Amino acid sequence: MLTSAKIKKLAKSCGADLVGIGSMDRFEGAPKQMDLRNLFPDAKSIIAMGFRHFRGLFRGIEEGTFWTAYPAMGYAGINYIYQPLVLWNVAKMIEDEGYEAIGLPNNGLRPNAYGKWNPRVSNPVSPEKPAPDVCWHMRIAAFCAGLGEIGYSKMFLSPEFGPRQRIAVMLTDAPLKPDPLFSGKLCDKCMNCVNECTVQALPRDKVVKVTIAGRKIEWADIDIAKCAKGFCGGSPQANPFIVTEDDKKRGVWGNRKMEMMYWYSCALEGASGCIRACMIHLEEQGKLKNKFKNPFRKRKPWVLT
Repeated sequence: MLTSAKIKKLAKSCGADLVGIGSMDRFEGAPKQMDLRNLFPDAKSIIAMGFRHFRGLFRGIEEGTFWTAYPAMGYAGINYIYQPLVLWNVAKMIEDEGYEAIGLPNNGLRPNAYGKWNPRVSNPVSPEKPAPDVCWHMRIAAFCAGLGEIGYSKMFLSPEFGPRQRIAVMLTDAPLKPDPLFSGKLCDKCMNCVNECTVQALPRDKVVKVTIAGRKIEWADIDIAKCAKGFCGGSPQANPFIVTEDDKKRGVWGNRKMEMMYWYSCALEGASGCIRACMIHLEEQGKLKNKFKNPFRKRKPWVLT
């Protein structure tokens, strides 16, 4: 017999650090383009899995001396290798029990990213349906599965790792026992994420408010363009990966220059506010279950200018 406990045990044995299960009715009220029920109308359950970013992946960025670990072992390694392997194994078990399973790894943007239909890239197959591809919100999915909460920075926070995880999702028509929503309080709106964001992408007084599974939630109305610029290193003086005129003549454009070196075009700035500052604050408060012998920050941090 397929049970929630059986699925969690297998997922963790395959490598997931966190596993939570929610019922699909928790998505009631979601925009059509972001509602996972449109992807699988007969789904009964959502399974969310968390895969930790090792704290050590941020060490080289914190010191300003080594960037490869976080984008390669963190983002790309988890998204493109680790998550799919776990999803495959869990899906096999579910389908061996006679139920359907759809694994959704966090491996890149899809058409209609951010849940807004763009008629230039796709069109609905019928008037009542959203346009492909449905663009789910990983953090909302993780919240609906009881893994934690969404912090002021919009980062997903778990009681185990704070902001240090990537999320994968699975949908199934198996009727599984759901976990309760997270009832703790990790984010205290200390605003360290705002204060230490290099490019000031997080406003202090402008928020997004949503109601999810009957809970009212809000987070900073993040400026995505600023975030992308800072995260990938937006200053020609500080970022050796900025594309120059010579690069353009050689056919190298955008973040491709960094992609060719690190495979994943992010993390030069290393999420100084939304991850590192948040993690430090939560660790100092003793809120996280994943504890360390030594504090993360021991020296004055460098700043991208």
